[in-house]
Amino acid sequence: MGTLYVIATPIGNLEDMTLRALRILGEVDCILAEDTRRTRVLLDHHGIPGRPRSLHAHNEAERSEEVLERLERGEAVALVSDAGTPLVSDPGERLVAATSRRGHPVVPVPGASAILAALVTSGLPTVPFTFIGFLPRKAGERRARLLGLAERRETLVFFESPRRVASTLVELGAAFGERRACLARELTKLHEEIRRGSLAELAKEIVEGVRGEITLVVEGAPAPRALPAEQVDARIRALLAEGRSARHIAAELAPEAAVPRRQIYARVLALREAPQ
Repeated sequence: MGTLYVIATPIGNLEDMTLRALRILGEVDCILAEDTRRTRVLLDHHGIPGRPRSLHAHNEAERSEEVLERLERGEAVALVSDAGTPLVSDPGERLVAATSRRGHPVVPVPGASAILAALVTSGLPTVPFTFIGFLPRKAGERRARLLGLAERRETLVFFESPRRVASTLVELGAAFGERRACLARELTKLHEEIRRGSLAELAKEIVEGVRGEITLVVEGAPAPRALPAEQVDARIRALLAEGRSARHIAAELAPEAAVPRRQIYARVLALREAPQ
């Protein structure tokens, strides 16, 4: 039985490679790479022999069958992407799924991550966060996606093209309102740049666009402001007067009052039974 190693590679600086990853790349029978030319530069830099084979969006199905045959022979195979961790906005999902179904071990070898690097330098809350990846390119789909994310409370992390990042910041501001954000560009590279500010401020700063790999970190939606207790009681009495049940009142008022539904339910019962 063979083993598939999913190996993270540097996102820019070639020194950001773990000792374990280097050892495994030197030991495996086959290295699969999204762009063999870029991977060859990495391998040459670290003195690792071997000729990587391509695995990208257009040949993954065909290549996966070849890899499964190698694994059946007991070989060790490494999967790398151009930068960072394979499968994260990169090819490899089909191969990993097929390998798992056949019962072969899939071993992660973690390393550099643009997502985490941008998150920890953003100055925004790091837990919880959600990685969104690239937004849809079609205007209607982008708009719908952003509106669906507008109420999310956790920090959001996006990848974006340098050609679209200026317009994306404008769209984020329109959908999310005034939020803090961080634009991380060319992380770990010579021209690394971290910009922080509101979405509107960042949109003004890069109105003409920028170059390089972009990761955007955006503040989550603010917590709803809880209603004062006297207003909650007044709303409960008004709904009771309309003949609403305790369950319906709790379901309606809990989001508005920003308190747990069970708390509203208990208060409804107390007010319903209290003397008028």
